[in-house]
Amino acid sequence: MFEGFTLETIELPGATLRVRHGGRGTPVLLLHGHPRTHATWHRVAPLLAESHRVVCPDLRGFGQSSKPADRPDHANSSKRAKAQDGVDLMRRLGFERFAVVGHDRGSYTAFRLAMDHPAAVTRLAVLDGVPILEALERCDARFAQAWWHWFFYAQPDKPERAILADPDAWYGGSAAAMGDEEAYRDFRRAIHDPATVHGMMEDYRAGLGIDRAHDAADRAAGRTLACPVLALWSLRDDLEALYGDVLAVWRPWAPDLRGRGLDCGHHMAEEAPEELAGELLRFLSGAPTG
Repeated sequence: MFEGFTLETIELPGATLRVRHGGRGTPVLLLHGHPRTHATWHRVAPLLAESHRVVCPDLRGFGQSSKPADRPDHANSSKRAKAQDGVDLMRRLGFERFAVVGHDRGSYTAFRLAMDHPAAVTRLAVLDGVPILEALERCDARFAQAWWHWFFYAQPDKPERAILADPDAWYGGSAAAMGDEEAYRDFRRAIHDPATVHGMMEDYRAGLGIDRAHDAADRAAGRTLACPVLALWSLRDDLEALYGDVLAVWRPWAPDLRGRGLDCGHHMAEEAPEELAGELLRFLSGAPTG
């Protein structure tokens, strides 16, 4: 897994991150979602590394990265805090400007990174996500039924107790589905670790409060994304069912926008790695996508 990549632990001002990086060329930061670790990129990262320096961290609170101290407003688990980690990490590796790709919960951190640090981000790709504010403002009975976990995970204590009673039954997954036995072991290690499960729940608690407030403040100030944006979503997941035209949701935030759906399930980096890598490579090169 990740042949030719370096695996190390890097201490930053706000967190200590487990990081896998390799390749040569213009830099790109890949941010995973819940409940995965950076290992979710094991099929995509080597394809990108043929022409890019690829950096794959475990987000703070996830995987084997450090777990932030709890705060009443969950600011230490906010996407703003995780975005700052991304900037600090890339600077530590020698990159002041870079592209960023985020999937699922990682897409919210990637979005926040591009909003908060426009001078650092050359291009932004968001996979299977829309801004948290947009999702919550569109919340209806269909959303609540499909994405009930957003609200359950944001409750104190009980989500951790429910998940840790039987993490394998809760999250499912298999080596065959993930495409690699080592990636599956890494995933299982994360979901069986009480501190990691708590860190992942804190990400959702931040989402319903401080992250939503950050999005609302940006919209009130008229701020939009300064870089080109690629939105990709899974056709076998529920983004189109919930929002219809996904690009229409993103357009007020992203003046330079393109995107499409991919014929796969939610974990696109594991299910459709070649197609995803092809879309990302075209986007990162400036060529037309889709």
